[in-house]
Amino acid sequence: MPEAKKINNRCNQRYPAHRTLSIRAAFLFANFLLIIMALYHLKPASRSLFIEYLGADQLPFVWIGTALTMAIFIGIYHRLVERCSRVALVLGSCLLLALALVIFRILLNSPGPVLATCFYIFVDILSVLMVEQFWSLTNSIYSTREGKSWYGYIGTGGLVGGVLGGGASALLLKHTALQTADLLLVAAGIILLLFLLTWLMGRLGLYCEVEDHGQGVEYTGGWQALKKSRFLLLITALLLLSQLASPLIEFQFMKTVEASYRVMDQRTSFLSLFFSIMGTVSILVNLLLTPLIHRVFGVITGLLIQPLAITLCTLSFMFAPGLLLIAAAKIGDRGLSYSINRASKELLYVPIDSVLIYQAKAWIDMFGYRLFKIFGAVLILIFSRWISPPLSLPQLSWLVLGICTLWLLVLLVLRKEYAGIEK
Repeated sequence: MPEAKKINNRCNQRYPAHRTLSIRAAFLFANFLLIIMALYHLKPASRSLFIEYLGADQLPFVWIGTALTMAIFIGIYHRLVERCSRVALVLGSCLLLALALVIFRILLNSPGPVLATCFYIFVDILSVLMVEQFWSLTNSIYSTREGKSWYGYIGTGGLVGGVLGGGASALLLKHTALQTADLLLVAAGIILLLFLLTWLMGRLGLYCEVEDHGQGVEYTGGWQALKKSRFLLLITALLLLSQLASPLIEFQFMKTVEASYRVMDQRTSFLSLFFSIMGTVSILVNLLLTPLIHRVFGVITGLLIQPLAITLCTLSFMFAPGLLLIAAAKIGDRGLSYSINRASKELLYVPIDSVLIYQAKAWIDMFGYRLFKIFGAVLILIFSRWISPPLSLPQLSWLVLGICTLWLLVLLVLRKEYAGIEK
């Protein structure tokens, strides 16, 4: 009997709750829901506070600062992972993050530019930390076969959490006496609920680990792994081009929001509602369009949807600048990235050797994404501030269109490669 099956049987024998996959998935669904729900109370608040005290023009600088801070933090965090159990690390993180949010709320009684910047970076690190911890634990308790059956359902918990979190924060600001800074305490309460749920899952044995893939794989040399596969290199190009376009669209969106909403709580309420709508779109696309497009037109068509939607919305914004059109571009960027693009991307990995996938993902997640986020921020600074005359907000769309053109060209090449691999 393979070692993974032995571990799986031991888990099932020792913990009754571990035997039923639907129970395990339901707990993880709720867990991911709470993570994203807390995050979508914090994202609108952090963005709104930053605009209030520094202005949207300074966003590229904070993105560069976030990427550099993240690089330092991830190194420290991975050393902790080597020394602590994953469940203990999650429980400790929940308590520390909730405490930090309470401290930030107290400090926000006297807000200012430095505090707004620190809070923005903190929220971005929190989002990476909590999501990485969740999937790290989830990957350790599912076999590959089980994951293929249940990950779509579990991931939908995050989309539902985004809808509920964004909607709830908008309602709280509109119909109660709570203000933007008070959303930090709401998020802290949700994270404490997450602590209790994670503790309960540990007691029930739902985190009994089943590691049937990636054993013995060293997560180093990611760039060397990419060079071993032209197909994998093309996938990486797609991911990094999308990461390059995202800061440009985010900058246009936040600048337009800043011009449209001058009062902080109104701006926070709008951003909360927007994130809720974006999550709803992602869910509908996941449920209604993604299976149909994959079944009728195939994986590559699924990957075409996001750059085509961004191109259409960006062209519209160029000729008729306004909040509605740039909000549509933002949904085309992030909303489709979280739904059909993610599902299509994961299907691309199926024909690739698992060792190569692990090594390549290590490079992309730990280095590539952050590097290209910095590139995107530098592009904004060059063309909106450092050249003379600088480009206007609608004119920045030319950069987005250029990136989308490269994106589509890579997809055309990838389609030929994928057709050969499928055979």
